[in-house]
Amino acid sequence: MAYAKTSMRAEKRALREKMRAMGLGYPEIAAELARRYRFRPRAAWREAYGWSLKEAAARINARSGEVGLDPGGIAAMTAAHLCEHENWPGLGPEPSGRRPTPYLLALLAAVYGCAVTDLIDLADREHLPPADLLILDKYSHTQDGASRQAAAGTASQPATSPPASAARATGEAPGASVGFPAIPAPETTQYRDATVSLASLHVAYRWSQEPFWGGSWIGREVEMAAHDGSEHAERAEQRDIGDSTLGQLRSDVVRLSHDYMTGEPFALFQEMRRVRNRMYAALDRRLWPRDETDLYLLLGCLNCLMACAADDLGYPHASEELIRAAWAYAVAIGHGPLKAKLRADLANVAYWRSRPLQARSLAESGLQYLSGGPNAAQLHLKYGRAAAKLGDADTARRAIGEARDARELRNDDDLVQLGGEFGFSRASQQYLAGSTLLEITDAGRDAIAELECATELYAAGPEEGEHHSFELRMLAHIELAVARLRAGELDGAKSALHPVLALPPGKRIDPLPQRLDMISTELARSRYHGSPQAAGLADEIEDFGRDTIVGALAALPG
Repeated sequence: MAYAKTSMRAEKRALREKMRAMGLGYPEIAAELARRYRFRPRAAWREAYGWSLKEAAARINARSGEVGLDPGGIAAMTAAHLCEHENWPGLGPEPSGRRPTPYLLALLAAVYGCAVTDLIDLADREHLPPADLLILDKYSHTQDGASRQAAAGTASQPATSPPASAARATGEAPGASVGFPAIPAPETTQYRDATVSLASLHVAYRWSQEPFWGGSWIGREVEMAAHDGSEHAERAEQRDIGDSTLGQLRSDVVRLSHDYMTGEPFALFQEMRRVRNRMYAALDRRLWPRDETDLYLLLGCLNCLMACAADDLGYPHASEELIRAAWAYAVAIGHGPLKAKLRADLANVAYWRSRPLQARSLAESGLQYLSGGPNAAQLHLKYGRAAAKLGDADTARRAIGEARDARELRNDDDLVQLGGEFGFSRASQQYLAGSTLLEITDAGRDAIAELECATELYAAGPEEGEHHSFELRMLAHIELAVARLRAGELDGAKSALHPVLALPPGKRIDPLPQRLDMISTELARSRYHGSPQAAGLADEIEDFGRDTIVGALAALPG
């Protein structure tokens, strides 16, 4: 392929030299190149001079700066963008590439020394807006024959060097031979005549009050402001991500949220990280504001899921860091329900790390962002559980009632629609109520009632629109066993623990052996001394703790 490209390049160069030797000018060369190689008009004119895309882009930028259109080079042309402008509208049923504006076509006409209408064909006219065609056709009539005469310069006329600014832009020394015919330098009368209309189109009106296609100088200001707005809008409507990609990323988050309910956390954590990397890459593209908002929400949700998985794997500090990362995205888009969810998760980490005062404060702050619905109920319960741990039984019982009321309130929590970890089932609400009562002295029987109800709901399966959490289900069984041991019901405790102790190692997440320590503490009380059943249950718990996912991961080579 490299040989074929080289041969074609040499073939085009030979054609240009032959036609110049015959006295033909750039218009004829461009026409022959378009016919022979099926170039679009803009590409044909560039090829007539023998310029690469990069070389032509440099000359366009240089000319734009010389006439005062872009003195700072802010909107510099690139080879890639020029290629898209040349190929627009493409060959498909829908336009593709970059639509050239009247301003750009006028600039190209100045650089190539041709009329604006020489740079468009029927395909362009079929897709250009009527307003653009009106401008182009009117502008083309204002040009005299000087531009065509400059472009059609015969071979007997010596080719001049490219403008010094263009030479600098392409890395050439002024006046150096570049191996192809160059357009006349801007100092020549012909070149100035060819470009004066460009200057008057977008620049000269600022210091001239001559009529502009029949209007006053005020009309010119209005027209040019409209064109500027059109060009900026064209850039604004460009987008490097599609709805299908955003839909897939959202689908990935929903899938991972659902899978987290029952899956093994380490494999899920790796998949979450892969999806998050895709989102990071998407944020580096050109996006519409709503696209960025959607991605920020999905990133916040994904970091939230990764925080839950990190905590399951025994890395609470990493979990807190991931929650803070998710919080940054939630704050950036002002998403109250996500803020509430993150406060609930952080309160949970604080509670199980023996920081009940912080847990209560976090849960209380979460209620500022969400007043009703299942996740608001969860915040009330986490507030009440922390209060119970601090010895405030009345507040804890009141929180259980407020959670029931909050669940029935109408809410705008769009996270619930994602499902999985972002919901909160009735079974989980019963579990958390029982867990709260378990912290209150003399509330053992009430705790047993709530926890038994929770385990029955888990066993019956989720209600419509709900998802059951494997982790909370296992915790409900552990805490039911604790409550029964405190009531002296050893057989009942052993029965409650059966689903937990039967778990495979890959699902023995970090919170479970931690909670099982509560069972060991109860079995060590005097009432169970000398009991073979109690000793056997203690041995089973010890064996469970030896073979967990945390231990398995720790044993892997670094």
